Amino acid sequence: MTKNAITGSPAAGPRLARLSLALPASASFGSFGRAVLAVLLAFAVAAIPILMAGKNPLVAYAALIAGAFGSLDNIAFALNKSTPYILSAVGVALCFRAKIINIGSEGQIAVGGLAASYVALNAGNLPPFAAVALALCAGMLAGALWSGIAAAIRLTRGVHEVLSTLLLNFIGVLLVSAALNGSLGEPGAGFPQSPLFDESVGLPTLFPGYDLHAGLLIALAAAIVGQILLWRTRFGFRIRLLGGSQSAAAYAGVSFAGGVMGVMLLGGALAGLAGGIEVLGVHARLIEGFSQGFGFTAVAVALLAAAEPLAVIPAALFFGFLRAGALAMQRDVGMPSSLVDVIQGLSIVFVLCAMGLDNRHQRV
Repeated sequence: MTKNAITGSPAAGPRLARLSLALPASASFGSFGRAVLAVLLAFAVAAIPILMAGKNPLVAYAALIAGAFGSLDNIAFALNKSTPYILSAVGVALCFRAKIINIGSEGQIAVGGLAASYVALNAGNLPPFAAVALALCAGMLAGALWSGIAAAIRLTRGVHEVLSTLLLNFIGVLLVSAALNGSLGEPGAGFPQSPLFDESVGLPTLFPGYDLHAGLLIALAAAIVGQILLWRTRFGFRIRLLGGSQSAAAYAGVSFAGGVMGVMLLGGALAGLAGGIEVLGVHARLIEGFSQGFGFTAVAVALLAAAEPLAVIPAALFFGFLRAGALAMQRDVGMPSSLVDVIQGLSIVFVLCAMGLDNRHQRV
């Protein structure tokens, strides 16, 4: 008897064939226009606090757009900003698909950057490619182990991953601070930071004269692989089945523990990779607070993308360009960059409302 192609269990075939019909279909990109309208509506509503601040919303938005798209340097800067969003959000989206609420990307990015920095500073005489690959692998491993702690606590002690991943965020960030104020810190520096990495231990740039680094390609590849993994592999079917119904998954012989541990390790590895890329590709050193809230924003990106790995790309680009344009808006118009957080929040609310409207129409 041949094994079932999805679970490997010869007895689970007919049951999984029936259960697969009950799984939710992939999010349709046909709702993209509705999402765009929701974002435009968010910008319209955000104009109110801009007016209350005594500024012209059109001038503020013009500065934001010019800051994000005004030059190739600005675009490269925005794409670099989007890279950690893509990587972290793909991991969060996969966890969401299994109904695992992983909000610990911030801490996983921090420990990933810490591990990658340690390897980069001690790469010795390794060839440049090997040193970079080893540093990124160290970041992935650290992120996976960090998220694995939350998964282990969930499976052995029943502590919900929302609480454990949230607390691990603070511990991860503080670990970076402790390392920079200890053995990894640059002697005599006025700010907690490590010495600069050797020039050979850095991500290559994609175009001469611009700072756009190769991490963007890695992030795009991760989103594509995540999409294939979710919809074309046995592992993806299992995590969708877990997210659809744990009792149905148990009926089909899908291990809850294996699913939880699998998606958490994968999500942590992607976040750790994001941390490694950030320190190697942008800063060329470890800096206290280098993550800048990437992990928390990744949760919003995953929500905006409806937990669809490929849809994470445009959602992350939106946040990346928005963040990049905020600096110009702050500089040229005098608007506080925190207003961008307001726009982000409004965008999420309106897009989620649009998604809920889609679901209502589907039920009808």
